[in-house]
Amino acid sequence: MPRTLSRTLPRLLALACALGACATVGRGPGPAGEPEARSLFGQPLYSPEQPLEQRQRLEAQLDSARLRYEANPDQADAILWYGRRAAAAGHYRESISLFTEGIKKHPRDPRFYRFRGHRWITVRRFDRAVGDLERAVRLVRGQPDQPEPDVSPGPAGPLSTLQWNIWYHLGLAYYLRGEFGRAAPAFRAALNLSRNDDSRVAAADWLYMSLRRLGRTAEAEAVIRPFGPEVRVVENEPYLRRIRLYRGELPPDSLLEGAGRSALELATQAYGVGNWYLYNGRQSEAEAVFWRITSAENWAPFGYIAAEADLRRLTRAQQRRAQPQR
Repeated sequence: MPRTLSRTLPRLLALACALGACATVGRGPGPAGEPEARSLFGQPLYSPEQPLEQRQRLEAQLDSARLRYEANPDQADAILWYGRRAAAAGHYRESISLFTEGIKKHPRDPRFYRFRGHRWITVRRFDRAVGDLERAVRLVRGQPDQPEPDVSPGPAGPLSTLQWNIWYHLGLAYYLRGEFGRAAPAFRAALNLSRNDDSRVAAADWLYMSLRRLGRTAEAEAVIRPFGPEVRVVENEPYLRRIRLYRGELPPDSLLEGAGRSALELATQAYGVGNWYLYNGRQSEAEAVFWRITSAENWAPFGYIAAEADLRRLTRAQQRRAQPQR
């Protein structure tokens, strides 16, 4: 075992415990019925168990949205929020069906393509996500942008916009397909549409990672140069910490420490660490981080999905190298 990996593994094991890695890889506890999705390795993915209070709150909000929809089944907002509440409660297949219904009834409303594209990403259908999000780009071309309300509103109000989210999620879909040359311009478009530091940090982070995958290191460094110590965020602290890592201001181990952080934050930060290892030629350590991320119960975060996509690419590359030459 490489010396650097032997020093890092204890922290990775701690990260695994914080992420809930005791569960079977890729599964939520207590599956019932059909899985919500399948991993990129073919494993069934069920909605993870949520704390009782949170589950009750989300289901109550879903019930309220359902009643509104039943009273106004053709109203765009009623369909949209029913789908969004279903996704928030972990019912991803139901949410996709509702957004599909919205598209049939309101084919020129870009919001349905934006949100269905997002959920195609969640269920690992990246090609369909690209199709929806590219359609959304065409529908909003030349239109004014608009704030996008959050499912769980914060005190600062909406921090992102419809067009920002379309480009951001399109960049993610390209990135997850390994099309970094297409992901970079999409994330740059999102960066140009950013109205606050939270949006800028998220777009710049993924743009940086896309450019590093393309070997355009100087260009990537230029992207994160403006994010000095004066930058403050409301919600996207994990992305800002990743940028601090890339800028050499935080050690990688500090992003793997789980005290006081949610599983979502840990998955987000850990994926940045895995990438940092990969960029610096430490593939074994990168793979160790990616495997730990994908041992968590919550398989919906983008950091989890990206780690899974990277592992599939790395595994396939290893298999090709292992095949006998003819």
